[in-house]
Formats: sequence, structure tokens, C-alpha cells
Amino acid sequence: MSEHSPTSTTTPPPNDVSNALLVRWAFERINAKDVASLRNFWTSDSTVHFPTGTCRGSDEIAVYFEQVFAAVSDLVFEIVSMAEAGNDVLAHWRVTGRHVGAFVGVAATGRRIEFEGFDHFVIAGGKVVANTVRYDQMEFDRQIKLLPPDGSIADRALKAAFNAKTRVVGMARRR
Repeated sequence: MSEHSPTSTTTPPPNDVSNALLVRWAFERINAKDVASLRNFWTSDSTVHFPTGTCRGSDEIAVYFEQVFAAVSDLVFEIVSMAEAGNDVLAHWRVTGRHVGAFVGVAATGRRIEFEGFDHFVIAGGKVVANTVRYDQMEFDRQIKLLPPDGSIADRALKAAFNAKTRVVGMARRR
């Protein structure tokens, strides 16, 4: 049972509904921080491709979400739009929250986050076969101040240093 779950019982995925409704259910469970119920949506063969790495199987996926819930308080996904075609569901979403814990090696900053992204689910038999998650990692990094604002003095200096290094490496390779 997830320590973040509001109740001691799990909520099973709905039966006999469209794949889009299953995905909506999953986002509701994510917003409830209910990993125990989400485990009913994944199998040992489910694969989720996150921008930060790939998780295989319900155990790895559950650990990933526990880490997200610990790192981002008041995490909320809002569905912007959704499209379904057969086994494929594309969900465009907006996420908000506060970065309060370490995530993928980045210590808590306390900063608010808000950005958009999408999930491409492949569903079969009411379970996730595969899910590809995409969002602008640079936008997230700028919001938590890991990266400077685009076009700022710090950003221009960072890019200039990178370009200088690239030129030096290029000249070394040509020798």
C-alpha cells in the first residue's frame, strides 16, 4: 500500500470502458497518489519510457511514482486533451506542484513547477503494454533554477562556454 494513498483499499480500474476512460482513471489515481491501485493497471511486462529513464514491470513503475510523489508535493495532473485510436491513447496534460524532495539527483528547491507534456499509452486487455511520457525537461530545470532563464546573462555565458568547449574538442579531433 502506498504511504500516500488516502484509504486502505485499492480502487480497481473500471471494466468495460474505453481505453481513454482507463487512462483518465489512471490520472485520477496519480492525483490521489494511489500507487497501490495503479499497480492494477500495470503488469510485469508493462514498459514506461520516461524522459529520465525506462521502467519495466509494475514494481519499477511503482517505485518511480513513489519517488515523484516524494519529490513533488501537491502534484496535480490536469488533462488538457485526449485522443484514442484503437489501443493507443494520447493524453496532453498540464502538471503543477512544488519541488520538495530529491528527484533524479536534484535536491529539493521548494520551487513551484507548472509545465505541459503528453503520454502515449498502448493499452491491451485493460492493462498498459507501453507508455511513452514526454515533457520539456529544460523547462522543468529552469523552473527549479537548475538552468538559468533562456536568454539571460547566465544562459548566454553557459552557451558560450559550451560552444568554446565544442570548438576545442572539434580542433582536437581534426588533428
